[in-house]
Amino acid sequence: MDLVLYEVKERIGLITLNRPEKRNALSSELVTALKAAFIQAEEDTHVKVIILRANGESFCAGADLAYLQQLRKFSFEENLDDSNQLKALFLKIYQLKKVVIAQVQGHALAGGCGLATVCDFVFAVPEAKFGYTEVKIGFIPAMVLVFLIRKIGEQRAKQLLLSGELVQGDEAIRLGLVNFVESKQELENKTVVFAQKLIQNNSGNSMMLTKQMIDQVQSMSLDGALAYAARMNAETRASEDCKKGINAFLLKTAINW
Repeated sequence: MDLVLYEVKERIGLITLNRPEKRNALSSELVTALKAAFIQAEEDTHVKVIILRANGESFCAGADLAYLQQLRKFSFEENLDDSNQLKALFLKIYQLKKVVIAQVQGHALAGGCGLATVCDFVFAVPEAKFGYTEVKIGFIPAMVLVFLIRKIGEQRAKQLLLSGELVQGDEAIRLGLVNFVESKQELENKTVVFAQKLIQNNSGNSMMLTKQMIDQVQSMSLDGALAYAARMNAETRASEDCKKGINAFLLKTAINW
């Protein structure tokens, strides 16, 4: 059985974790398959927006037991190689040229919470629990904390990472982990409707460049960030999407993105 499923429906690339019997727990094979699926979706000209979802009751329960048992015997070099695999997956999702929406129908824990964290938007059911539980087993949420601090700030990141506590529903929204909470019956439909709004109303090129800039400016000085922004602004004005958009705005016609 494929660990990850990939399909395209109405310009949405659907990437589905397909290890329900293990609560979609992360393994080296699953991480590799996920990265390949995101690369495929990024290069697929029929895809404009991506939804990451999962089969079964859990979204992703973090590392599986067999994987944790293996870790106890790894050398430093093996652990570093394994860590770099997860780093590469998180970075690929975070820097993907297309918008990624997580559709979280069940618990997202440890590395599974990390998967949701690096997505651009998160839709979740009220009962889905989110948490970085690594500190409870003597581990550290090393890779995800880099992204989480960017996403929700140091104070809230400390609250979650150092306590290892689980949050859900409105609390997950308040902390910035989740954008929208929907009922289990409405989750899929609401996620798809939101994705279609992005597809129909927004320029793919503009969304790609905006994501890129959000990533880049955070490591720049104020002057450097503004110089970069001015250059990107000037370059984008010459793009076909911008010309198309301005022309449609001036003529008061609908834009077919």
